[in-house]
Amino acid sequence: MNIYRYPLNETWGTIVERPHMDVSELNAIVASVLADIKKDGDEAVKRYEEKFDHVRLSELAVSEEEINEAEQLVSEDLKESLQLAHDNIWKFHHSQRHTPQKVETAKGVVCWQKSVAIEKVGLYIPGGTAPLFSTVLMLATPAKIAGCKEIVLCTPPNKEGKVHPAILVAARIAGVSKIFKAGGVQAIGAMAYGTESIPKTYKIFGPGNQFVMAAKQQVSLHDVAIDMPAGPSEVCVIADANSNARFVAADLLSQAEHGTDSQVLLITTSEEKLKEVSKEIELQLQQLPRKDVAFKALENSKFVLVHNTEEAMELSNTYAPEHLIIATDDYEQLAAKVINAGSVFLGKYACESAGDYASGTNHTLPTHGYATAYNGVNLDSYNRKITFQHLTEEGIRSIGHAVEVMAANEMLEAHKNAMTVRLREL
Repeated sequence: MNIYRYPLNETWGTIVERPHMDVSELNAIVASVLADIKKDGDEAVKRYEEKFDHVRLSELAVSEEEINEAEQLVSEDLKESLQLAHDNIWKFHHSQRHTPQKVETAKGVVCWQKSVAIEKVGLYIPGGTAPLFSTVLMLATPAKIAGCKEIVLCTPPNKEGKVHPAILVAARIAGVSKIFKAGGVQAIGAMAYGTESIPKTYKIFGPGNQFVMAAKQQVSLHDVAIDMPAGPSEVCVIADANSNARFVAADLLSQAEHGTDSQVLLITTSEEKLKEVSKEIELQLQQLPRKDVAFKALENSKFVLVHNTEEAMELSNTYAPEHLIIATDDYEQLAAKVINAGSVFLGKYACESAGDYASGTNHTLPTHGYATAYNGVNLDSYNRKITFQHLTEEGIRSIGHAVEVMAANEMLEAHKNAMTVRLREL
């Protein structure tokens, strides 16, 4: 880990900088795969499944029989946990429903907004070493609440052509029935363009590796909307002298085990706490099955000693973390100072894992500093806001002249005339 003690503000750029990589070759590979999917549809998806996931598929769709089989393979304990998490996610996102209000902006001019669900959405669920069945709940639950008519889920199969059973059980709990065996770039292309089996969608959600992220960004240029740009997952923990070092170390490691490119940042006001957390990390790391992954991520981690929590918050807002854990005594006061963050965890008991799984908030969040401009997935992510307005004769009299003057000064005479003919009619 890299330790910075009382760094000057002008050096913060180095601390908050994420690793940069040359993606020109990656983008070329992604573009080539996408072009094949667009041209050859199912055949290309199957071809790339054999190449990348090492499985030969006869059908892309997951059958009802496979979902029923998955039910028998998942323990009752996990099923109950998935149901609890789903219920909490549903409660939180259901509370975000939009209630339209009509506003009379001028006499005879009434405006309002209606929330309309995106009809077709695509959900990408990574498989691989850590199948993210929790992401199924995070993405599908608000889609169902919003009223999306078609929810398409793509996830890579294993070498036997099977989807991880917990992913299928989570999909059933969340109400998703259109599930397809497709991973990586080929899945993104299929949901962007549509194939013989996989429907075209209007917006694609979900995390993935650098190839998936590049594919999402490329298809978003012309073909489909995406949830947000993203990079490797990250956490920032703010700790003081009274923070629990064991908890803080566990939080940092829970992020580090995501992947070797995960970002881990500790900001503390205590030299002693910095040392305690470092020791705890060494102890806990040895107990982790994914310790090699976590160790690699920690090599690029940054521990920063600052003068006070005010400075800690300023640095955190500059970093704009995906996850922010404020484990200090004065977490309530610091919470009010959060400007840039994806999701915030307050107090020593609010671990990132709670939000990742079962507290109810969404874990699909902006990374790589995008929290300065983007929010995480929420109910609005699955809706469009359509505006309406109604004008009476009184409305025309209220704003008609202003419209004529503004249109004339923009030299748009047809715009002016559309109002003028109505004023003359009066």
